[in-house]
Amino acid sequence: MPDSADAAVGTLLGLACGDALGRPVEFRSPEAIADQYGTLTEMVGHGTHRQPAGTVTDDTDMALCIARSLVEQATFDGQDIADRFQTWYENGPFDIGLMTADAIREYREGTSWRDAGREVWHQRAEGSNAGNGSIMRCAPHAVAFADEPTVLTQVSTQSAAITHYDPRCQYGSALLNHTFAGYLRGDDDPFTDAIARLEDKAPDELIETLRLVPDFVDESRLENSGYVIHTLQTSLYDTLTADSAEAAIVTSVNRGGDTDTLGAVTGALAGARFGATALPDRWLDQLESRDDIEYLAQALTTADITATE
Repeated sequence: MPDSADAAVGTLLGLACGDALGRPVEFRSPEAIADQYGTLTEMVGHGTHRQPAGTVTDDTDMALCIARSLVEQATFDGQDIADRFQTWYENGPFDIGLMTADAIREYREGTSWRDAGREVWHQRAEGSNAGNGSIMRCAPHAVAFADEPTVLTQVSTQSAAITHYDPRCQYGSALLNHTFAGYLRGDDDPFTDAIARLEDKAPDELIETLRLVPDFVDESRLENSGYVIHTLQTSLYDTLTADSAEAAIVTSVNRGGDTDTLGAVTGALAGARFGATALPDRWLDQLESRDDIEYLAQALTTADITATE
């Protein structure tokens, strides 16, 4: 079991590694990935989005927006996070989710950070209103507030709702963050503890679906879509059943579909479970912004960060 510092750095580095491994095959089927790579185990260039090997996407970019805000503001500041999202968006990222883009535009037009995600959510029909855009970026909150469970629930749901107001997204982020935090504390069964902590608050569909992980899941029926519950179930299963961080991330990415976010969520979980030292050096050597990610992870664990929202 890694120590807390190794797990903290592993959480953010794992997120970025999974994101970068999955980026070039995003939207491809598992069969198409297998036809080209057999099993994709190395960071490659080009492919989807046509970027160099080791390039991260919106998953890591938005997580780093949150991490920088927490470190520089020394508090959870929802408006500052929304401002950073807006600045990032205006710089023209090559990858951004539809709901995220709509919420940032809503915020830019004058809606408060507390209401922008809700306005967009009300305009979306079921089936297009609960994407995985909040869970891909939520990990910095867990690192900052690992020892403050009540605060962690509060900031996780508030931060998610900036772009993804649906309760499945808000509490999916909280549940994932409590799982990360449990690994950082060295708890015996972080995921089960996270379920128990939130089962009376979170939507039934979220809790009852995730309760099946890992022992009552048919692996052949795991989904690779962008639906928040699908991503959580698949990433948790792949992490909890893996023998190493690399195995977990490779399994998720080779499932195809939303590979960058599957990789990012699984990578963060695997990094928290196995630690930064378990991530392959050959990935880390190619990873964009590695030094910045390591610095922010360490700063989140040592800075005196409060929650005032």
